[in-house]
Amino acid sequence: MYLVVVYVPESHVDELIESMSAAGAGRIGDYDQCAWKVLGQGQFRPLAGANPHIGAVGALERVPEFRVEMVCEESVIKAVMTAMLTAHPYEEPAHHVLSILSAKDF
Repeated sequence: MYLVVVYVPESHVDELIESMSAAGAGRIGDYDQCAWKVLGQGQFRPLAGANPHIGAVGALERVPEFRVEMVCEESVIKAVMTAMLTAHPYEEPAHHVLSILSAKDF
């Protein structure tokens, strides 16, 4: 199993969760669309050559963003990542993927 963590602006959090869910993320037993989200503040400075969705090249930007966490099986990780990248408004979404064990693995 994998845990996908991605940071997304408030304006796109629901769309992102729906897209990742449709690709197979967020399924735990008899439940689907399971996600953890928490609001925080992200920051970034677009460098030369960037085409930022928010902010301007060379200027430090601070924006409200959600940290979204969803699990998925190995069989759907590629589809989930494609869905995340497609639904995310940023050209370079901050994210990470961790390999995890579920309770049923013990």
